[in-house]
Parts: sequence; structure tokens; C-alpha cells
Amino acid sequence: MYVVRLNDDFTGPESPAVENKTWARILVRRMREGAAPFKWNGKYFLITSACTGWRANAAEFASSDNILGPWKSSGNPCGGTNADTTFGSQSTFVLPAPGRTNDLIFMADRWNPRNLPDSRYVWLPFTMKTNGTFTIQWRDRWGFSTF
Repeated sequence: MYVVRLNDDFTGPESPAVENKTWARILVRRMREGAAPFKWNGKYFLITSACTGWRANAAEFASSDNILGPWKSSGNPCGGTNADTTFGSQSTFVLPAPGRTNDLIFMADRWNPRNLPDSRYVWLPFTMKTNGTFTIQWRDRWGFSTF
């Protein structure tokens, strides 16, 4: 997986390209995809999925003080039933909950390989703990009062 700083116009990579200054390889040999990066409290976080094709797998999260690394892997952030398959989905984005400081929304793709137009999305709330950890739990229903 690569991290690349963008230029001031956000239209391309920062140049000149210098490894570990404007770009870096991260999570080397970990075979991760489905990157969902976010920044909280001055620290970078990244939720990823393993490269297993259509087969859902356990998510993993990593954190770093610098977007270019080094990154520390901290295991599966999902908890409860079906956490080992990220609830049958793959990370895609983390959205800050509007008007909330420590609350975020985990967004994931739930692919249906036999009927791609019927693929769905999973949105689940989570709250950052003061130590920089979090757990994403399955919820059949939720609203902003969940936070």
C-alpha cells in the first residue's frame, strides 16, 4: 500500500517525489486493500481489509503520528458476531459524525458477486476512546442518539 502527499492544488502528487518525504510504502507485505483512512486528535488511523477477492475477511486497523509512517497495526477493530468477516463487508470510508468530536461512522461495501447491482453498504457508528482505540459493533438499527 502506498501513501502519497498531494500537491497544493490537490490535483496530483507532490513533487519532486522523494521516498519517505512525499510518499511511502506502508504495511509492506501485509496484502491489505479497502483503505479507509481518517485523522482523529492529531493522529492518523487506517482501517483495511485483506486481499481475498469477493470473500469477506477480518478488518485491521493501524495508526501513526505521521501519514507516511511508521504505522503500528493493532488488530481487528470489529467486535461481536461476524467480526471475523467485518460483518460480511469491506472497509471503504470513515465519516466524522456531524457536530461530534469523538464519534465517527464506519462505512463498508457489502459485495454481492452473484448480483453486483444488489451490492449494499454498511454504516456503523463508533466512538474513539481517549487512548486512541475503538471497537465497531454490529447494530441492526442506529441513529445519532446512539453516540
